[in-house]
Amino acid sequence: MTIVGCDVGGTFTDLILYDEASDELRVAKVPTTGDNQAEGVLEALERVEARLSEIAIVHGTTTTTNALLERKIARCGLITTRGFRDVLELGRRTRPRPYGLIGSFEPLIPREMRVEVDERIDAEGEVLRPLDPAEVEKAVEDLRAKGMESLVIHFLHSYINSAHEEAAAAAARRVWPEGCVTIGSALVSEFREYERGVTAAVNAAIRPVLARYIGRLEEELRRRGYRRDLLIMQGNGGTVSARIVAEAAVNTVMSGPASGVIAAALTAEEAGFPDAVSYDMGGTSSDVALIRSGVPLVTSETELEYAMPIHVPMVDVHTIGAGGGSIARIDEAGLLRVGPESAGAVPGPICFGRGGTQPTVTDANLVLGRLNHDGLLAVRQKVPIEAIRARLAESVGGPLGLDGEAAAAAILRVANDRMAGAIRMVSLARGHDPRDFVLVAFGGAGPLHAAALARELGIPRVLVPARPGLTNALGCVLADLRHDFVRSVNKPVQAIEDGFVASILESQIEEGRALLEREAAEIDDLVALHRAEMQFEGQSHLLSVELPDRAIGREALQRAFEAAYWRRFEVALPEIRAVLVNLHTAVIGKRRRIPLTALATAGPDSGETPVSRRRVWFAEGWADTPIYRRGGLRPGATVAGPAVIEQMDATTVIEPGDEARVDKAGNLVITIGEGGGPRLPKAAPS
Repeated sequence: MTIVGCDVGGTFTDLILYDEASDELRVAKVPTTGDNQAEGVLEALERVEARLSEIAIVHGTTTTTNALLERKIARCGLITTRGFRDVLELGRRTRPRPYGLIGSFEPLIPREMRVEVDERIDAEGEVLRPLDPAEVEKAVEDLRAKGMESLVIHFLHSYINSAHEEAAAAAARRVWPEGCVTIGSALVSEFREYERGVTAAVNAAIRPVLARYIGRLEEELRRRGYRRDLLIMQGNGGTVSARIVAEAAVNTVMSGPASGVIAAALTAEEAGFPDAVSYDMGGTSSDVALIRSGVPLVTSETELEYAMPIHVPMVDVHTIGAGGGSIARIDEAGLLRVGPESAGAVPGPICFGRGGTQPTVTDANLVLGRLNHDGLLAVRQKVPIEAIRARLAESVGGPLGLDGEAAAAAILRVANDRMAGAIRMVSLARGHDPRDFVLVAFGGAGPLHAAALARELGIPRVLVPARPGLTNALGCVLADLRHDFVRSVNKPVQAIEDGFVASILESQIEEGRALLEREAAEIDDLVALHRAEMQFEGQSHLLSVELPDRAIGREALQRAFEAAYWRRFEVALPEIRAVLVNLHTAVIGKRRRIPLTALATAGPDSGETPVSRRRVWFAEGWADTPIYRRGGLRPGATVAGPAVIEQMDATTVIEPGDEARVDKAGNLVITIGEGGGPRLPKAAPS
């Protein structure tokens, strides 16, 4: 079987093709086509000469994430319980900034598209006021007249009794059989009507967008001979069939970063590092996540932006706008800022020669000798380094009193500080010591900055995968099928009857099994993972607790929560009883694994001999630095810093005092040595 993993990023579309029969690996990296991402996917398939009739494709896409961030979404309508029309707008009455009394946001569904109907179910699931289907039908017709493309049914307390939502959806489909209808409780069966409603609104807003994109891609693939089921990456780190992906489109938000974390977790564990921080720096952003015992942490409380909480399980990724294409500028206060604005693929950094005029992190790395001017991908017209250096001096250096090279060094320092802060957010801010982890660096730009970040944070080792610039595409190849289910309980642990937890978890497993059967994808095994969200009585913060046994009882639940609370806070409160809020089940269809050794770069064996030398800037100053080809470094080879290691999809910088070793799978393991503090570059040596 031949399997293809394809990930669409903000700047590049990455593709890996692996033929199991011949153990052959082909890769492609092409600029992302923003107007229609499918064009970039098809071009990448052509680059690797894929025979579409003989391959299976797993696809990670930024279509839904970008649609939300750019508000290029469908026009949605909402039908809700009378008196709750403005829940999506009132929210939690929080502010976007900790200081100041101003702040606004635009709900995904405007007020004129939100309609109330008479119905009411109480918190115990009892019907207080019956639903009139005729009233729902009239509301749907009115919303259609206003240009509705997608509909949300969102009633109070539907998490405990969904009968009214299901009846309303049936009524809506009678008058709108061709429409997109999202039932809130079908996506998130938990209390908190604001978060549940926003999640449903997100799904409705992007469902037509995703359906159109997947439809176009599938149609073109079929026309060219593709025969198998297309699998789509989800934000939870699993895949889902294209046949049903649009039904829960919200699950594809953040699918790109999730695929990279999955690949990083498997790569690090096989290399002997089960505890890791994944660090993915691409062209537009940097994504970091924590991995414990080989398993990425998952959260059900993602907030994509202010007032947009998405309560479906996703890999817990912290994202900042700091990538290779991030634009450096001087703000109104005279301070140097890097990102979040990005030059993207078009026009891209200045050095791409595609019309870009604003300096970026990539331009700074090039000016400082950390990138090979002749080895850059996506370059349309080569721009002289002198011109790039002059542009940095003009736009960044001038206001700060720096020349072009010093301005480039300042850009890197600011970018590194932002990325180090993101790593602190997923480690130190959550009670984890970075020194206990390995930093897995990937993405086209991650290995350029990883060693400097590790030294800043006290992380002792950096792991750079064999194909760092294609790691997200690798995650698509490695990911299993996965469906997550959540059920609200919201009861004190001592009030839970024996067998109650087991019955809910068993029903979630059966629901997941049914979905896997609908997908008809090839799997080798089925695995179910369970966890609970719990809190002490009187608290509002939820703590995730792993459940090793689905038949867990009251006392074991209490002990598990207290142990998790101790690990997180080192506080014991035995006199306070716990509350079981939500039960989660992940149903995973395990797919066949490809051997990671197949990814090792292959090239002429140059041993540990550099292929060239050039002047490169490090925190200690300028150094005449050896340049190595990644493909020429075989397992067991060592490289002492300072050094630069180049390959098609990424460049790795080894800082002075560090040492890199190639392990048996072709990964670079960098041991961080002692280093001095950063300073601006001195004048070039004569």
